[in-house]
Amino acid sequence: MKLLDKMQNGLTYVRIIAMGYLLVIGAGTLLLMLPISTAAGGETDFLTALFTATSATCVTGLVVVDTASNWTVFGQMVILLMIQVGGLGFMTMGVVMALFLRKRITLRMRGILQESMNYMQMGGIIRLVKMVYKGTFLIEFAGAVLLSIRFVPVFGVAKGIYFGFFHSVSGFCNAGFDLMGTYSGKYSSFVEFHGDVLVNLVLMGLVVVGGIGFFVWSDLKKNGIHFKKYMLHTKITLFSTAVLLVGGTVLFWIFESDNLLAGMGMKDQFLAAAFSSVTARTAGFNTIDTGALSNASKMLTSLFMFIGGSPGSTAGGIKTVTVAVLLVYVWSNLRDSKGVNIFKRRLDDDTIRKASNVVVISLVMAVAAVIYICYIQPALPVEDVIFEVLSAIGTVGMSTGITRELSLGSRIVIILLMYCGRLGSMSFALSFTERKKVAPVQLPREKIMIG
Repeated sequence: MKLLDKMQNGLTYVRIIAMGYLLVIGAGTLLLMLPISTAAGGETDFLTALFTATSATCVTGLVVVDTASNWTVFGQMVILLMIQVGGLGFMTMGVVMALFLRKRITLRMRGILQESMNYMQMGGIIRLVKMVYKGTFLIEFAGAVLLSIRFVPVFGVAKGIYFGFFHSVSGFCNAGFDLMGTYSGKYSSFVEFHGDVLVNLVLMGLVVVGGIGFFVWSDLKKNGIHFKKYMLHTKITLFSTAVLLVGGTVLFWIFESDNLLAGMGMKDQFLAAAFSSVTARTAGFNTIDTGALSNASKMLTSLFMFIGGSPGSTAGGIKTVTVAVLLVYVWSNLRDSKGVNIFKRRLDDDTIRKASNVVVISLVMAVAAVIYICYIQPALPVEDVIFEVLSAIGTVGMSTGITRELSLGSRIVIILLMYCGRLGSMSFALSFTERKKVAPVQLPREKIMIG
C-alpha cells in the first residue's frame, strides 16, 4: 500500500488501477513459467503463461492449454489466486490487508478504491469492503461445501474437496476456469454434469450472486426484500438481471430444442437452457457443447456476452445497467417524453452520456479486433471470431474451440481485449486520454442531420 501513497499526484485513479492489474498479470506470468507450475515438467513459454495469467486476472476463462492437465496443483493455485484478486479487485485486497495490519487508509486510497469498485460515493466505502470480504468468504465456503457433496463421491475426499473449493471461487468470480479436463476430456467444462441438479444450481447461484454487484449486496442487506425501498441502481440491476435470465432460458430452450437438447428429458433441458443463460453473461462454464450450438444460440450467447453482468461486480461486459439506461433513453425519445424516467426517477444526462460512451468504445474495440483477426487468419469462420472477441472483451471465457488455433498476433489481440474488458472499456480509454484541465470556453453550436 505504501507504493500507492508514493505515486505522483498527477497519476489518475484509473491509471493506478490499470497499472495494478498489469503488476498482478506480470507476477502471475512469471510464476506460471516456473517448472513447478507445469505438469509435464520444464518451462511454459512466455505467451502461454501471459495468456493464462491475463485470462485468470481478468476473470475471463479463455485458455490455450487445459487447466487440469497442463498445470500442477501449484500452478492451479496461482491461477486461483489471480482469479480471486481479479474478481474482487487488487485494491480491495490491498485495503483488506491494510485493515488486517491496522494501517491507516488514506483519502487517496479510498478514492482509488471507489473507482476500482465503481462505487457511487466515497462515504462508507471501507464498510462496504468489509461486508464484501465477509460475504465472499461465506458464499465461496458454502459453494465449496455444496459442490464437495457431489465431487467427493466421484473424485475422492481430498480431490473432491479441492475441486469444490476451486470451482466455487471460479464460479463466484465469474472466471470460468475448471478442472474437469482429466475427468471428462480436455476443455469439456461441466458437460458430464449437464443433468446434475446440485452442481447446476450451485454454480448458477454463485455466478448470479457474484455478478449482481457489491452495491446491490449492501442495498439488499439494508432493506431486505422490500423492493420499493431499494436504490434506483439496485432496482434496475435486479429487474434487468431477471429479464435476461428468464428470457435467455426460454430462448435457449427454443433454439436448442431440436439441436443439443433433443433427446434430453424435460428436467435436463431446463437445466441446460438455464445454465446457458446464466453462464453466457460472463461465467464461461458450459454444460453443452458450445461449438455445436445453433447459429441462433451463438448469436444470443454473443449478445449476452457483450452485455455481461452488473456494475461493481466480479462480472464483465458493458453491464446490464448500461443496456437498461440506453433502452429507456431510446424509448423516452420515441415517446417524446420530458426527461428519461425509470421506476419513478429521472436519469441525469451524465449517466446517459457515460452509457453511450461505454457501448460505442466497446463496439469499436470489438469490430477492430474482429477485422484484424479475420485479416491475419482468413481461414477462421467469421462467426467464431466474433464469438471469441466478444467472449474476451466481455471477460466471459466461452469459445467455439478456436482459442488454440489463434496465431501469435491474434492471441495478443485477445489478451488486450481481456485486459481492457476487465478494466472497463471506458476506463481503458481514459487511462490514455484523461486530462484534469477543462477548456474555459466552448465552441459555437451548429445542428447537423441524423438518421
